[in-house]
Amino acid sequence: MNTQNDAAGRAGSLGQLQWLAVVLVVVTGVLHLYAGVVEGRAPVALAGVGYGGALVLFFRAYRRRLLYLIGVPYTAVQFPIWIVAKTEYGVVDYVDKAAQVALIIVLVYLYLNSPSEPDRGTATAAD
Repeated sequence: MNTQNDAAGRAGSLGQLQWLAVVLVVVTGVLHLYAGVVEGRAPVALAGVGYGGALVLFFRAYRRRLLYLIGVPYTAVQFPIWIVAKTEYGVVDYVDKAAQVALIIVLVYLYLNSPSEPDRGTATAAD
């Protein structure tokens, strides 16, 4: 079996809201990497790396429903940290926060409207 074709098939079967989530994750991830490098704040850059890791897992179709669920608090917790840690706010900050609000809304919708993933580690009645 060709895993490259499998990955392409999984990415090709994404819905519009999933692609919107991908775009929002890329936007906020890149902005975090940029802000982390420019401001010299490693935790901000690491948040961007976290978004990149989530994209890798997402495109590998690894427990997407769980990624949606974890993505909500991961993104939401950055708001109070941003308010406490920042002293000056710029356009990049507001674009990032707008993308994060939209991302949270999309992730909640995707989580609530995605089918549950089957348990792979438990035996069924047929076993």
